[in-house]
Amino acid sequence: MTDYNLDTSVGAFACELPGAAELLRQHGINFCCGGEASLAEAATDAGVDAVHLLARLQALELAARREAPAETSELIAHILERYHQTHRNDLEWLIPLAQKVEHVHGSHRSAPLGLAEALAELKDHLLPHMAREELALFPMMRHEPDPDIGHLIAGMRDEHTIESRSLAVIEHLTHGFALPGDACRSWTALYIGVEKFCDDLVTHMHLENEVLFPRFPGVEAAQ
Repeated sequence: MTDYNLDTSVGAFACELPGAAELLRQHGINFCCGGEASLAEAATDAGVDAVHLLARLQALELAARREAPAETSELIAHILERYHQTHRNDLEWLIPLAQKVEHVHGSHRSAPLGLAEALAELKDHLLPHMAREELALFPMMRHEPDPDIGHLIAGMRDEHTIESRSLAVIEHLTHGFALPGDACRSWTALYIGVEKFCDDLVTHMHLENEVLFPRFPGVEAAQ
């Protein structure tokens, strides 16, 4: 279990802990441009009680772990059904919708210029990543783990880090998913969809990093 504390960066909370991004937004804490700031620093700047906020974030961590299936095979099935296919489906309609919004509203001061490209780049990274899990890692976990499974898991963790950086870019481009007052239905649908996609991806990575991966010998939770 990751030791989330007052020294943990707000960027790490937002991109690794399910529900943390929305909680930080509610408290006016920016985690895309100021993501390297510690929770203590960011809370002070926002005029928020850091200790109370940390307690709420730690509660999110406990809740996320309680919801994970106990059996490894069930957890893998859950990840495949709830997240892998959902990510593929979401990206298929979110990217063209982002292209449409950027084209129609490109002159608007709040337009999410670059969002379609950011989503496409994330798709190019995420789809092969999930395929490697489906074809190599998960079958190994369901049967007799290879002695080198730790190396494969370490590679997956590194790729999760790259995906987390993409989430921070998306947060920046959408201004924290803050819609302007004159946003059209397409723009509204885009932000609702992308925010849900990002939340799903954070939960997906958390289940793997903090629950699934540590179940195998020699593999510890990310620090």
